[in-house]
Amino acid sequence: MSQQITLYTAKICPYAHRAEIALAEAKVEYTRFEIDLRNKPDWYVPKVNPVGKVPAIAYGGPTVPADQPSPESTKLVESLVLVEFIADLFPESGILPKDPVLRAKARLFVDAVSNKVSPAQAAVLIRGEDPEQLVQAYEAVQALLPPQGFAIGEFSAADIAIAPFLARIELNLANDLGGFPADQGEGPKILELLRAPKLARLQQYFKDIQARPSFATTFDKEHVLASSKRRFAELRAKKYGA
Repeated sequence: MSQQITLYTAKICPYAHRAEIALAEAKVEYTRFEIDLRNKPDWYVPKVNPVGKVPAIAYGGPTVPADQPSPESTKLVESLVLVEFIADLFPESGILPKDPVLRAKARLFVDAVSNKVSPAQAAVLIRGEDPEQLVQAYEAVQALLPPQGFAIGEFSAADIAIAPFLARIELNLANDLGGFPADQGEGPKILELLRAPKLARLQQYFKDIQARPSFATTFDKEHVLASSKRRFAELRAKKYGA
């Protein structure tokens, strides 16, 4: 018997976006509750996630309002854990393939995202470090891709892991947002590096991801852009005093 799922999420957060894509792939009904990460509800930390992050899922228990989570529901956190949890609940979704070799390849790809793409994105976009490390991270994950299609051929947890990051890197750089000085065109310059011919395979891969309904219906581009503009304006004010 299926049990109720409440997802606590935030449109701005790439990690939370992973869980939303997974649930869309599973084609399951669930309750979505947007958490304002700048002003979290008082009940969120004690009743849902002790560390105050998103995403989180309340699974099972009685059907109650999302802002009144039941102690009888199981609370689960961490984006990659939630993606696998959803895959296990709904194996027909194909989020994790049945073939053990493909499952291993998917997890190796996820590991590359976690250890290469995510840290490089933070270094370049937030700290304004040398963009070459982001180029190298892109090259590393591109090397894991097959000649065409998704990371392991079929859409899976591997693609869910990287999709939110590729989307936000592209959106922020295209709009010159990052931990570098404003109005100098640094963002578009970095984006050109990521669109170099040597990364053509990864660019096509990202286009394939963007065309996936589970991604297209869960990525609120305008909301993410507006939130990023506020965030980076504050960051730049602290770094550069303007």
